[in-house]
Amino acid sequence: MTNLAILPILIPLLSGVLLAFTHNRLRVTRTLAMLLALAHLITMGFLTFHVLTEGSIVLEAGNWIAPYGIVLVLDPLSALLALTTSIILVAVVWYAPSSVSEEQESFYFYTFVFLLITGVSGAFITGDLFNLFVFFEVLLMASYALITHGGKKVQLRESIKYVLINLFSSMLFVTTISYVYAVLGTVNMAQLAERAAASDSPGIITTVAILLFFVFATKGAAFPLYYWLPRSYIVPNPVISALFGALLTKVGVYSLIRTFTLIFHQQPDIIDNLFIWVGNLTMLFGVIGALASRNIKLIVAYNIIPAIGFMLVGIGMFNSDGLSGSIYYLLQDMIIKAALFLLAGTIASLAGTADINKMGGMIRSHPVLGWMFFIGGLVLAGVPPFSGFIGKLLLVRGAFEKGETVTVIIMLITSLLILLSIVRAFIRVFWGEGNTGAEPSGKYGSQIFSAGFLMLFTVFLGIGAEAILPAVQQIADYLLEPQTYIELVLKGDH
Repeated sequence: MTNLAILPILIPLLSGVLLAFTHNRLRVTRTLAMLLALAHLITMGFLTFHVLTEGSIVLEAGNWIAPYGIVLVLDPLSALLALTTSIILVAVVWYAPSSVSEEQESFYFYTFVFLLITGVSGAFITGDLFNLFVFFEVLLMASYALITHGGKKVQLRESIKYVLINLFSSMLFVTTISYVYAVLGTVNMAQLAERAAASDSPGIITTVAILLFFVFATKGAAFPLYYWLPRSYIVPNPVISALFGALLTKVGVYSLIRTFTLIFHQQPDIIDNLFIWVGNLTMLFGVIGALASRNIKLIVAYNIIPAIGFMLVGIGMFNSDGLSGSIYYLLQDMIIKAALFLLAGTIASLAGTADINKMGGMIRSHPVLGWMFFIGGLVLAGVPPFSGFIGKLLLVRGAFEKGETVTVIIMLITSLLILLSIVRAFIRVFWGEGNTGAEPSGKYGSQIFSAGFLMLFTVFLGIGAEAILPAVQQIADYLLEPQTYIELVLKGDH
């Protein structure tokens, strides 16, 4: 079973290479892309079930024993995130032909999509910091190609900002890794955890941790370096926006969860307060941007930022409820952000504009689209019984346990403002008189199906929380006991 840990990386990598050879035969490429995406989903479903029932899978590449070689660790957290990624991939591949022009599709669109998934999946399952950097670069290289896909002037302008901020954070990342190696003599995460715990220089370790926090928080679009995200994410095709909004910032959040629960928790007062206050500011400033915008795509994009804030404060609580809330919120937010970006893209396409003040009355001609967007907004705001509520309830419980009453108030205010931003958009787009939108085309059905496919999962995460929550709580408890991961990688029988 250990060799199967490479499949979350190998399947999308080989898929991207294969699709590069068929890029001029669109019918073949589309069919292959969908079959390969389904194969990835089925594989991840099997692997996740195995990990949750039988235990984690550790692969030592080339039989080089950890910590000397490359280690891939498919544990419950990484498996669930890779499974969620594969769900989003299926929806995106199904939606793409109805949104991306044939010329853009033939320009290696599906190759870049699968390479992006390769980088994301690799970042989730790698067991060392340097390969985390490598997989970050893989997904960023693919994202650079996708953000400029189409070659519009606005894409090129926003892509410069996107590329520069990511180049800066990548340079800081690799520099910080060199400092980590200089101080602790390894980049293997399990061995780093052992050596950091035994270090007699906690101040130096904390300084390196803060640098790494800055790297991952920048990639995750936390306060104050979140300004690069919203417009960069809305300029490409909606299907690309869905990929970016669902996955890219979440890899940064995952990296924070993994490294700070496992390695960097020597001075919890400093680290926890850093997470909590950056998270609080991220929530408030992000939702202000959503309220100030009248572009429906931009409203969805700005709402990525407060979600990152919710996840950060959960990590900062560093208790079972807080971490459970962060993980649950992370899983559901990946899916609902992808769905909302797809729905917003469909709305803008039908209306011929993304300005909500130039729409109105679309509920009469597109009722299914309208009510799906409304339900998506309820999920996003955390209205019970939807999945956003489950995550926020856990976060509130974790905050009360930590004694963070101010954070609870900020979370509640932010949730109300998120709901206001979505309800305002819903009312202006779907009620009243005005631009009721074009008549649905043959492509409309596949767009609704793709978004509906994602909505089913996010509704299940809410209504079926009893089936998922025990696993999430077990993951949180596992993260709070780093010795389990250390023994799994360095001493476990694998």
